[in-house]
Amino acid sequence: MAPIDGTFDYDLAVIGGGSGGLACAKEAVNHGARVAVLDYVTPSPQGTKWGLGGTCVNVGCIPKKLMHQAALLGESIHEAVSYGWQIPDLDSIKINWANLTESVQNHIKSVNWVTRVDLRDKKIEYINGLGEFKDPHTIVATLKNGSKKELTAKHVVLAVGGRPNYPDIPGAIEYCISSDDIFSLGHPPGKTLVVGAGYIGLECAGFLNSLGFPATVLVRSVPLRGFDQQMASMITNEMEQRGVNFEHKTIPLSIEKLESGKLKARWLNTQTQEQKEDVFDTVLMATGRYALTKALNLDVAGVKCLSETGKVIADTEQTNVAHIYAVGDVLEGRPELTPVAIHAGRLLARRIFADSPHQMDYENVATTVFTPLEYGCVGLSEEAAIQRFGTENIEVYHQFYKPTEFFIPQRNIRNCYLKAVAMRAAPQKVLGLHFVGPVAGEVIQGFAAAIKCGLTMEHLMNTVGIHPTVAEEFTRLNITKRSGKDPNPASCCS
Repeated sequence: MAPIDGTFDYDLAVIGGGSGGLACAKEAVNHGARVAVLDYVTPSPQGTKWGLGGTCVNVGCIPKKLMHQAALLGESIHEAVSYGWQIPDLDSIKINWANLTESVQNHIKSVNWVTRVDLRDKKIEYINGLGEFKDPHTIVATLKNGSKKELTAKHVVLAVGGRPNYPDIPGAIEYCISSDDIFSLGHPPGKTLVVGAGYIGLECAGFLNSLGFPATVLVRSVPLRGFDQQMASMITNEMEQRGVNFEHKTIPLSIEKLESGKLKARWLNTQTQEQKEDVFDTVLMATGRYALTKALNLDVAGVKCLSETGKVIADTEQTNVAHIYAVGDVLEGRPELTPVAIHAGRLLARRIFADSPHQMDYENVATTVFTPLEYGCVGLSEEAAIQRFGTENIEVYHQFYKPTEFFIPQRNIRNCYLKAVAMRAAPQKVLGLHFVGPVAGEVIQGFAAAIKCGLTMEHLMNTVGIHPTVAEEFTRLNITKRSGKDPNPASCCS
């Protein structure tokens, strides 16, 4: 039980050892707090588990970017011939899946180790146990060996994140993998079916196809729901041209394991009611994620503000219980992005332990989808801007462009495109920037800071670009959709 006299074992207990929880814990220690972090990874249905660091480090951003880089390097090897490099037996070049996954996992394990050492150095107690509430201030951790450890804390932060959903169809849990499994898969994935067309599904399908493993994507409604749909179409068009097969308006019906070990998948086109089936080596479910709040026993702590998906509803990270907070992917309606969780965690710790007034600003958060041709964006989509301000009050500047590096060899440039969504009235405040092309993440990051500072189209047009870069294309925007003029450039220097 929590002590009646108000003394606690810890000033702060963080349940969840991912990016947001760790950032909050380390910042709290900087302000003199006594902190404990509880973290436990329940194995995936396929038995995959990992170390301290959360989704991003283990089965998210980091391994995803490394796989994406492997795919880009494969493309570069073939392109190098056009630049004069002599590469013998080019046709025999292929990925060694075992070597790739070993390298990726070795890096992840090194990060796990550094993270544990960092907690030790900062005198944060790390408890490798599954935490749940006993009362509003008491947490019980179930350790790996089944024993229990009880502790009390003045403040508690929920940072448990989420795990992949599996659709309720025959064979899904038994035979399918998710993003929890793909980065450490013990065999080459081969011909792969990806169920779901959110950013996780498209990124996985993109790097698998580029690595030489044929990919098919089932799209239930629209790709990249919540993102600008014109840009989403650019991405899927590019992926289709590179060989990824898309089955639109479809839902999975069943997954059957054949005697050969392969998987027969059946799906339904919801528009035509036509059923299809095909045989795959791997089926990857990318059908959303659910929050890991069910096991926390939140009722006894008095936390009632949960959505249908189990996420915590909170305006400023604080739940309906004054001393219990939530950060990261477990929060309803917040960007599921590592930097968001980290920044929110740090600001929360400063408010609790240093009387800071600063709240997390969830507006205008930049992000990038690491598909073969990347998509970076910040701010409002064109659809969201029109919905918020009305069509007549919005001006959209757009342009196709030609990356210099796409000329040798001649690469497809039909989907290299960018746009700025702005207010129509002067000074034309920029509401959103969208970019499809090489190194989109690097491009959009600086412009995200500019939007935070109140970027206008006049600012953009009076900025001198760095030539020849793809980022400079934002400084050359001058054609509006409203004008009807051709947005294709006459040359690389036009």
